[in-house]
Amino acid sequence: MDRCVVLVDAGYLLGAAASLLAGEPARSRITVDHTALIQGLRDLAETDTERPLLRIYWFDGAPDRVPQPEHRRLRVMPRVTVRLGALTRSDGRWAQKGVDAAMHAELTELARNRACSDVVLVTGDGDLLPGLMSAKEHGVAVHLWAVQAADGDYNQSEDLVAEADERRVLDRAWITRAVRAKELTGVCAPPPATRPEIAAILSAPLPESALAASQERASDAARNGSHADRAPADGGAPASAPTTPAASKGVPTPKDLAGLRGPGQQPAAASATGATLRWSSDKGWVERPGGGALGEPPESASLPTLAQLTSAEQRWADREEDITTVSGDPFEVGQVFARRWMERLPDAPEPGQSGPSGQHGQPAQTGQSSHVQTLSAMYPRIPHRIDGELLRYAARFGLLAHKDDQIDEHDRYAIRAGFWREIDVRAAAEHAPAGE
Repeated sequence: MDRCVVLVDAGYLLGAAASLLAGEPARSRITVDHTALIQGLRDLAETDTERPLLRIYWFDGAPDRVPQPEHRRLRVMPRVTVRLGALTRSDGRWAQKGVDAAMHAELTELARNRACSDVVLVTGDGDLLPGLMSAKEHGVAVHLWAVQAADGDYNQSEDLVAEADERRVLDRAWITRAVRAKELTGVCAPPPATRPEIAAILSAPLPESALAASQERASDAARNGSHADRAPADGGAPASAPTTPAASKGVPTPKDLAGLRGPGQQPAAASATGATLRWSSDKGWVERPGGGALGEPPESASLPTLAQLTSAEQRWADREEDITTVSGDPFEVGQVFARRWMERLPDAPEPGQSGPSGQHGQPAQTGQSSHVQTLSAMYPRIPHRIDGELLRYAARFGLLAHKDDQIDEHDRYAIRAGFWREIDVRAAAEHAPAGE
């Protein structure tokens, strides 16, 4: 068949691009416009081979083979097929498993079935040499593409280079059309509109009561036979000193904050500025019927969950949208969840509002806007029933399946930042004067 196929080793392409643009092969150091990158690969392949494109195969590794946000974006693009191998950690380094074997199998099968006349390989791994030779024996022309090396030396197997029919180097000018180096900053996501930056929440000083609770917890653990290195690292630090989760063990957990709440009182930390709350969930509170000191606050108990607002048909449509249009970026995930929650709130007057107007002739607040305003006033704490739903929804995209089997706090803050951004937009629109 007079068609071309492109096989991309994403680990090689993006790792070499990171080395070229950022000075190190860590893909976290670059930002990729996948739409522009795929279009660039397609245009160049059709120009070089003088054949129409059949398909681009994108081979990459992922923890437990769970598609990551970039894989979700790629697999719904026209003429793109994503194949995932495993991503494992060994001796402090991440390594792909099964990617080379999958590329070899695909290359051999395409050539054997005469599915194409030309194959473009974007890789540097010499393990593909037998597959390349087999493809040539089946009459397929093999084009080998390299990424310009940062140090001017080869970043491909010399045997692979020698065996290829045609060769091209993707230089810096071509790479920078779709890839750029990230600027190193401490902000994990765009800050929510009209809200404190996430970084400010992380770095705010803790109230004295919160520090005392955390230190008391550590002291109790030490008395119960724990190791000395579990004692609080900042035990002698003044309460006003800024702390962060990475720098100190004096940061209260949701359970600590719940412990500060006396009968009929709000948590001590909640009475201070909102920026002192390091977690946006009140999951540490124990739900018991009838409310009370350990029950759920009445204002959050009145908020329906997304599951309660979603029909079976909507659940199917949500899943379809997640698969085809939601990329899985943490900030975007929070936005999508909040938007669905707000759109499905019942648009009806709250109990006790019998007429179309409230006090002083003002329009009665609908159940929808009332719930939005109630939630907005709780910032930065998301009621744990809704927060739990939000994080379970994010887990669909592999965001909470961290490579070390630990919850990724960076993603958690970004997810919640996206959630609050959507709540802010709706709350601001409802408060805007008519005609604006």
